[in-house]
Amino acid sequence: MSAPLHERIRAGIEAEILSGTLAPGARLPVEHELMRLHSCSRMTVSKALSALASAGLIERRKRAGSFVARPKVHAMVLDVPDLGAEVIGRGQAYAYRLLGRRMRAPRDEEEKLLAGKGRLLQLDGLHLADGMPLALEHRLVALAAAPEMAEADFSAEAPGSWLLHHVPWTEAETRISAVNADDASADLLGLDPGAALLSVERRTWRGGERITSVRQLFVGSAYDLVARFGPS
Repeated sequence: MSAPLHERIRAGIEAEILSGTLAPGARLPVEHELMRLHSCSRMTVSKALSALASAGLIERRKRAGSFVARPKVHAMVLDVPDLGAEVIGRGQAYAYRLLGRRMRAPRDEEEKLLAGKGRLLQLDGLHLADGMPLALEHRLVALAAAPEMAEADFSAEAPGSWLLHHVPWTEAETRISAVNADDASADLLGLDPGAALLSVERRTWRGGERITSVRQLFVGSAYDLVARFGPS
């Protein structure tokens, strides 16, 4: 007895994804096209796509269609990760796009604590994996702690990687939360406004001196944080 049509549609698309015929980030035919190809109802196509989404093989985006899911990047919660190295470690091409750069004075008490006796370097950028947006990054760096960063070239190395390679840290604090994309973030990340994002806020110190404060907004389906513990 043959499987139901929606299972056969699902299996066919799954085979194309697993074989690499449909690459990560590739757009699937729209529902009407799948209906025409398989001479079936929209409900049948929707069942097939829902099963693929539940298996983590595709992402369904409102008003945009269905896309082959990209491999998730995994980071250790208790570490300060080099995002570029993690992406490359997943077998993907990594890139960083600098969106804004300027030196400025601190604006509030928290920023004054970070700046110390110096000014702040504000860096806004976009991390990409295989050419697709992975994370939007807003970073403040204390130039008193990393004066060479004022002249650093971020065309070949992202700010986070530069700091890890040039400014050793002794303490870090990480705050993780789930947020919804506002209009500006959604536009830069290629998502619908309100889409789920993973917000990672991190501060680092060297001794008693603050180094950087960064907020990264990750595409929720493309990144996760992992921690492994043993009994105390």
